[in-house]
Amino acid sequence: MKIIFSLLVFCIIFPCSAQHVPVPYTTSPIQNLSLRDTLPAEVIVVPVVIHVLFNSGTQNISDAQVMSQIESLNKDYRRLNDISKIPAAFASLSADSRITFCIAKTDPFGKPTTGIIHKYTKTANWTANDQMKFSASGGDDVWDSKRYLNIWVCNLFGRSLGYSSLPGSPADKDGVVIQYDVFGTTGIVRAPFDKGRTATHEIGHWLGLLHLWGDALCGDDKVDDTPPQRSYNNGCPSFPHISSCSKDANGDLFMDFMDFTDDGCMSMFTHGQAAKMRSMFAAGNARNSFLNSLVCNSPSPEEGVSFDGVPVYPNSTGAIKNDISLYPNPATNYINVKPNNGADLTGKTLIIYNTMGTAVKTQQLTSGKNSVLINNLPAGIYSVKIGEAKEIKTLRLIKQ
Repeated sequence: MKIIFSLLVFCIIFPCSAQHVPVPYTTSPIQNLSLRDTLPAEVIVVPVVIHVLFNSGTQNISDAQVMSQIESLNKDYRRLNDISKIPAAFASLSADSRITFCIAKTDPFGKPTTGIIHKYTKTANWTANDQMKFSASGGDDVWDSKRYLNIWVCNLFGRSLGYSSLPGSPADKDGVVIQYDVFGTTGIVRAPFDKGRTATHEIGHWLGLLHLWGDALCGDDKVDDTPPQRSYNNGCPSFPHISSCSKDANGDLFMDFMDFTDDGCMSMFTHGQAAKMRSMFAAGNARNSFLNSLVCNSPSPEEGVSFDGVPVYPNSTGAIKNDISLYPNPATNYINVKPNNGADLTGKTLIIYNTMGTAVKTQQLTSGKNSVLINNLPAGIYSVKIGEAKEIKTLRLIKQ
């Protein structure tokens, strides 16, 4: 994304797979990670854990700064940012990726967490060799990269602002690394990289996007609706910015998040880029496991921990300890909640939570079978909780 000119020249001569540093790329899919595909118009939720590595007080950024980055990501990926500066010639290309991000509330062992780790390190600065991803080298170990997007925030050597792994990278190195003073929109941030776009750009790589110029002079980023351009742009060009590879008078798409321009000039992904990112979550692809990650939900007393640290959820029939069933599942318009083995639901409260942990439906239950309308809920995964305290039951619901 945004780095010093000498390194940019290096990336032109020796193409960098991710921002600022060569990263091996493989298209080999990770198989059998999930039992379902993406749903039509589904808003995909990506749980995030932030590893803040600091050698000084300045580098130990606040939780408020971290949360400002999450807010910025959600605006950028949902097309809720300032799109008024997109030239009219490119406005129709601007897309809502229907991908959103949340801070994890459950750690890999099923315990409550803030999703933000602050860890002192003796390392004053880090190079792009992934050592910050390992506790043994003074960094912090990855959380399960099949369920969490790991972001390491630290002091990078030189003028590099960040880099990312790409789909198919080794699980213990999978994630994004960001320079601490370009992370977020408030606190210790420096202009012109103070709107959180370094993370937006790097997560684009994490979801399979290439730079607009394909890391080669007049190269190909493998996305049909991004116009060809000779190389990177920096600063804040004026429209139209014509390069030797431009095919029409509109020139380069320099306001795209996958260029190297200043944060204030970036404002969009294209429809093709959104489709490519979403394809990473399709069945059999590298990010598919995130469709079943519920770590943004708060753990409840009924959610145990399996042998590999994954929170225990019911099977697809929705039966928990054989006393409550939820069906159909997946469901479209309604679900039935039925007591089994003489259980009584009278007076108990059913609450449906989305993956952000927000209650989206509440209903008082009666004895016998209860029907609950869910036709107004967006497609996705939900947590259904019935009862209170030690008697609470938790079920997983897939809404089509």
